Amino acid sequence: MFADRVLSGMRPTGSLHLGHYHGVLKNWVEMQHQYECLFFVADWHALTTHYDSPEIIEQNMWDMVIDWLAAGVDPAQATLFIQSRVPEHAELNLLLSMITPLGWLERVPTYKDQQEKLTSKDLTTYGFLGYPLLMSADILIYRATKVPVGEDQIPHLEFTRELARRFNHMYGREPGFEEKALAAVKKLGGKKGKLYAELRTRYQEQGDDEALESAKALLDEQQNLSHGDRERLFGFLEGGGKMILSEPEAMLTVASKMPGLDGQKMSKSYNNTITLREDEESVGKKIRTMPTDPARVRRTDPGNPEHCPVWQLHQVYSSEETRKWSWQGCTTAGIGCIECKQPVIAAVLDEQRPMRERAQLYLDDPTLVKNIIADGCEKARKLAQETMREVREAMGLSYS
Repeated sequence: MFADRVLSGMRPTGSLHLGHYHGVLKNWVEMQHQYECLFFVADWHALTTHYDSPEIIEQNMWDMVIDWLAAGVDPAQATLFIQSRVPEHAELNLLLSMITPLGWLERVPTYKDQQEKLTSKDLTTYGFLGYPLLMSADILIYRATKVPVGEDQIPHLEFTRELARRFNHMYGREPGFEEKALAAVKKLGGKKGKLYAELRTRYQEQGDDEALESAKALLDEQQNLSHGDRERLFGFLEGGGKMILSEPEAMLTVASKMPGLDGQKMSKSYNNTITLREDEESVGKKIRTMPTDPARVRRTDPGNPEHCPVWQLHQVYSSEETRKWSWQGCTTAGIGCIECKQPVIAAVLDEQRPMRERAQLYLDDPTLVKNIIADGCEKARKLAQETMREVREAMGLSYS
């Protein structure tokens, strides 16, 4: 129905750390070669919890975009933009709010969770309650078909799918829909039109899912159909109306296994991070002073790697051979802890070196980053405006 388009965003929380790289950015770098990708700075989302400190958002935003570029996100392959520079997000959010049942928002699991966790903030705000709806607008405005999410975000995506379904059901029945759909079938040509009609009948009368998939594949191949006709035929196929908003699929991402310097998950709130572009001296010092197995009081005491945060870093960064050397050396007291840490320091610095080099280009000339974002915002806005034209028309708001 829609070409595969991936949408993903991040709140601007400042410089990113290696947990972000292993959990999100590596995936982005791979995906940009496989799909049409849009990656955005979720600055409005940042305001849902940081509404009282907006001054930190701008600097955090530019630091974060430089980190994306440093990690290998390529503006020639993906569209990078800022949410608030595409005001259509807010318009779609407003229009969708007219049809969103309040109970749907209150049922989103993170709503209660976040309120319990962030007790220092008053989160009894309209914006915080409505942030899953804004997230849905972010996705639906680009008709994204795939959204990379962690396990905990699946309810948000299900909410988005339900919302798209509700919208299409309410507004997809344009006047003369069936006549327009039948006229679009004729545009397929005799042979393909006949095949489409047969597959539609098989699906609607016998519930044949294979026929549905074949008909969708047939429509995907058609180059000569207008966007409107294509969506009418998809809606006609499934017995609904015109498909205005697409239902996105979740691309389940594996949770980052990146441990922090203390063995817990790497996170700013635990103060146990190594940032993507941290200088070499600081990285070396942080890893050298990491805690190790408490049983190794003296150099001659054998240890157990499973009780040591450094061993967790070996799992991420070391070859099997190095891991064997580390395990053997630790359990027999054949090597000291500082010696065991050296291969990890070298591997982290090797990973970071190209990132620092790429970032330097943008640090030397900040206008490069601004231009990348300006271009991305322009591209994103064109796509968003296209969707909004159809949404307004469907909702009876395209007054002449």
